[in-house]
Amino acid sequence: MQSTKLIARLACALTIALLVPVAQAQQRPSYGQAINLETAKKIAAGAAAEAKKNNWNVAIAIVDNHGMLIYYEMMDDTQTGGATASLEKARTAALYRRPSKEFEDGVSAGRVALLGLPGVTPIEGGLPIYAGGKIIGAIGLSGGTAPQDAQAAKAGIDALSK
Repeated sequence: MQSTKLIARLACALTIALLVPVAQAQQRPSYGQAINLETAKKIAAGAAAEAKKNNWNVAIAIVDNHGMLIYYEMMDDTQTGGATASLEKARTAALYRRPSKEFEDGVSAGRVALLGLPGVTPIEGGLPIYAGGKIIGAIGLSGGTAPQDAQAAKAGIDALSK
C-alpha cells in the first residue's frame, strides 16, 4: 500500500516536472508567406552595406521560411568556409524560428544536447526575418566575427523599414 502511494506520488511529480518546461517554453511566431526575391535582395544589400562600411568580407545567405536558399552573395576575399556557414546560420534561424545565437548561448551554458538537433548551427549570425509578425525567412552571415556577422545581418533586416 505504501509503495503504491509512493509510486503514484513519484509519477505525479515526474509528470509535473516534465510539463513545466513545456509551459515555460517561449511561443514562436507562426510561419508566413515565404520571402520573395525582391525583398531578399533588399535585405542582402543592407547587410552588404554594413559589412563594407566596416571592412568586413562576408558571405550573405537569405532563405525562405523553410530554409530553402532564395538569395546568396559572397564578397571578394571572404574566407571560403563562410559560404556554407552563412547558409547554415540562416537555415537554423528559419527552421527553429529563433536567432542562431540562442543555440550558441545554450551550448555555452552547458546544454550540449542542442548539438544533437538536426540542422542547428549554434553560432551567432543567423536571424529570422519577420513580416506582419510572422516569419517569412532568415538571413545568415559569415566571414567576420560572430557579433560582426549578427550586426550586419540586423542592418540588412533594418533596411526593410527604410
